[in-house]
Amino acid sequence: MTTVAPGSDVRRHELAEFLRSRRERITPEQVGLVRGPRRRTPGLRREEVAHLSSVGVTWYTWLEQARDIQVSDQVLDAVARALLLDASERAHLFALAGGQDPAPPTVCPSVTPAVRAVLDQLGPIPACVQNSRYDILAYNATYGRLFGDMDGMRPEDRNCMWLAFTDPQFRAAVVDLPATHRLMAAKFRASMAEHLTEPAWNALLARLEGASAEFREVWARHEVVGQSSKAKYIRNAHVGLLHVEHSTLWLGPGTGPRLVSYVPLDGETRERLEQLEDIAGTGRRQEDVDMMIMSRFP
Repeated sequence: MTTVAPGSDVRRHELAEFLRSRRERITPEQVGLVRGPRRRTPGLRREEVAHLSSVGVTWYTWLEQARDIQVSDQVLDAVARALLLDASERAHLFALAGGQDPAPPTVCPSVTPAVRAVLDQLGPIPACVQNSRYDILAYNATYGRLFGDMDGMRPEDRNCMWLAFTDPQFRAAVVDLPATHRLMAAKFRASMAEHLTEPAWNALLARLEGASAEFREVWARHEVVGQSSKAKYIRNAHVGLLHVEHSTLWLGPGTGPRLVSYVPLDGETRERLEQLEDIAGTGRRQEDVDMMIMSRFP
């Protein structure tokens, strides 16, 4: 099992205090235990947390005593679940322990209501929020129809790497597919250098290698390239050829989430994007009508 060290004395003592405070706030009833008549300990006992986490009592006791022991990510995950930690508390736990969360939150904290409002206000310019793994975290109506029907895709498939190598509609919209494949794979490899041990990254890599011979071929080149803006053509199924500039606005550190937009480079493209926005808006309104009818006639 791969393990990571908690770190300095300061970090170990902070981790111990944090675990103790989280343990003491939880009642036995919250985790399905019976409160005995002689219970004096506020919250849970150490042995109860150890039992709920399926770890040794001695080991957990040492952890709360700030002993210099090694902690695996899987055990930290089990302790976090036993202590009913929320997303912020989980992140704090793994930061103190120097580990990588094997089950990170699915909701990106960078996609705030304000960011979603910016996406909508950018219309008719297609725009989305991506993380460095190319997951599409949020998008406006025009982007939702730029490369296909984004609303109709499964959430786990809303990833530009996955779509570029496996989705027929997305691939048909890309004018120079071989060059795009090489560029995206090179960017993905460059980004992955900081995430080599993270389960989510390795799961996506394994999924791509298993599904696409084209990906395996370009991945074997070991090419790397940084992020940059670029003019490109997109062949949209609804309004035809679009000439746009792909640009990126970072929402945090350079390796974090980014706002990606496709700005029209000529008047004809702008008109076609306005048409696409109308098509996307009409489609969404029709879906609302369909849902209303279904709710009335189950």
